[in-house]
Amino acid sequence: QVQLVGSGGGLVQAGGSLRLSCAASGGTFRNFAMGWFRQAPGKEREFVAAISRSGVSTYFADSVKGRFTISRDNAENTVRLQMNSLKPEDTAVYYCAAAPRYALGSSPSAIDYWGQGTQVTVSS
Repeated sequence: QVQLVGSGGGLVQAGGSLRLSCAASGGTFRNFAMGWFRQAPGKEREFVAAISRSGVSTYFADSVKGRFTISRDNAENTVRLQMNSLKPEDTAVYYCAAAPRYALGSSPSAIDYWGQGTQVTVSS
């Protein structure tokens, strides 16, 4: 059973930066596409970013392109989301996600494993 533990959330002012980390265990990390989704109060969970099993391909929601980057370290079983130029509309609970295939996809219904969520709050 794969377990994902996210960390790194917090409170930041608009324009600031945060880095989220997700540590995976219980599976062969390099076999999993990894990524992040987020859910704001009263809204559906939405795709943020993903990285392929090898780390060669990355994918981003239009709302975060140019501001967020995603990376993975297959030796440390970790995926990271660097968030720069944060906006109040980025405020949400961020969930680490994993699926045993090349690419993660952008639909929450296609995700096999979820982390527990970490709160990101951006003040104006």
